[in-house]
Amino acid sequence: MSPTVPSSTATPDDNRPPLAAALAAALSVNALSERLVARLVDDAPRFGAAVSRTENGTVLVDAGVAAPGSVAAGVLIARICMGGLGHVTVRESLDARPLWPSTIEVRTSWPVLACLGSQYAGWSLAATKEQTGGKKFFSLGSGPARALAVKEPLFAELGYRDHHDRGALVLEVDRLPPQVIIDKVLADCGLAPERLTLVTTPTHSVAGTVQVVARVVEVALHKTHVLGVALDEVVEAGGSAPLPPPAPDGVQAMGRTNDAILYGGRVHLTVRHDAVAKRLAAELPASNSRDHGRPFADIFTSFNYDFYQIDPALFAPAEVWVSSLESGATYHGGSVDADLLHAQWSGKP
Repeated sequence: MSPTVPSSTATPDDNRPPLAAALAAALSVNALSERLVARLVDDAPRFGAAVSRTENGTVLVDAGVAAPGSVAAGVLIARICMGGLGHVTVRESLDARPLWPSTIEVRTSWPVLACLGSQYAGWSLAATKEQTGGKKFFSLGSGPARALAVKEPLFAELGYRDHHDRGALVLEVDRLPPQVIIDKVLADCGLAPERLTLVTTPTHSVAGTVQVVARVVEVALHKTHVLGVALDEVVEAGGSAPLPPPAPDGVQAMGRTNDAILYGGRVHLTVRHDAVAKRLAAELPASNSRDHGRPFADIFTSFNYDFYQIDPALFAPAEVWVSSLESGATYHGGSVDADLLHAQWSGKP
């Protein structure tokens, strides 16, 4: 979960339009990710996923609740989350002393649209136990269907809305969504029931771990937004983060995925102006936070499981390189903490 986002700012003489410039407006994150969604559904057994449908035809994909899921499923779901505008891969390190054996690598030439317009988990979906007929439900929705519903103030800043007739939403929760939530998503997105796919990936699952760690670039874009930098400054983005093994405990699983980014995440941004590159290199890394230096699970527990008590500056990659198109220079800030990661993830021989 990310903290509240202030409005971004631009320089007074900057007359460029927001994200909804002609090229971005012509892109549909739901249309671009449609073939990826079809692949996940059609090849579900190969990805360790299970597919079911509601009475009205809405497709539900279980990628880690009862179904085992897989790393491959997590990679594909991460690509769906990015609206088909990102490359996501898993690389095995052959170095003698790697940061970690497996690494998630992400790249996009549409960083704002892919990461904030689609991947960001910003749509809050909740239902009371009376509404569900059982226990209360809460999840943050991420993925391209967010751009159909545009329920978040962020979309007004981006100046973007999708109008495709199909949509996909990813829910990071440990059970399939109840009908009341499905109905809300359908209504807000303006979709026919059979045109919606909902994918469930618990954080403690294999696929869930992958798709959360694959947010390393998105976290950098969100922090850039929090800092008040005009988002159209960022024109290219790539990054990597170590892929930890899942943890059976929900808090520990959340801790591992956050630690992967906060202490092991590396991001390279390309921006338009030199002053922005210098500023981001200095201010973007997670080490600027007062809460930096402890495992995330410990931080979360110390604040009585309240995300909003955690310093917002913590939600950032460990290390950044920022290149300026204006000057051709690249600036560096932050560093990874391999010792902290190994202390949390490695077993004793």
